[in-house]
Amino acid sequence: MNGDLARRIRLVVLDVDGVLTDGGIYLAESDAGQVVGFRRFHVQDGIGVYMLHRAEIEVALVSAKQSAAVRERARQLRIEEVHQVHWDGKVGAVEGMLQQRGIDWGDVACLADDLADLALLERVGLPAAVANAVAEVKDVAEWEGSVPGGSGAVREFSEALLRARGEWDDLVTQYVRRAGTEHEQ
Repeated sequence: MNGDLARRIRLVVLDVDGVLTDGGIYLAESDAGQVVGFRRFHVQDGIGVYMLHRAEIEVALVSAKQSAAVRERARQLRIEEVHQVHWDGKVGAVEGMLQQRGIDWGDVACLADDLADLALLERVGLPAAVANAVAEVKDVAEWEGSVPGGSGAVREFSEALLRARGEWDDLVTQYVRRAGTEHEQ
């Protein structure tokens, strides 16, 4: 990953299904007969998001599906920008964030896996794909991971971005130091 481009990034936009999750939609029936949907998230992605926050890079979720589970995971990860819109509303959601922050498309990275994100990937400064992304996404990606969505792909991307910026090692040192301090109290 190009260091100059990586240092320009101020906002990371993540798709949810197929990026933060494995893309599977799990359905179950409650005792009351209600159908309940589940999403599976990978714990290592949480550290990746945490490290982006520590590097003062904002993270946003932009998903084409409505999900209380996604809102809860975003709350746990301290992600304030969560947009659950129809797939053709993703560009508008990100455009609104850019206008609100006074930043350009070139200051944005987007990690995605499927066709619903192509319009975003074609606009951002750093289009990125998880390992199991469709061919069309991989074709426009400047960075392609080796980890499939839902298996720590966000962590892999976060680390690559922060290493390219020259910040990863210091952030890990701070993380370990902070963990040691919290246990001593």
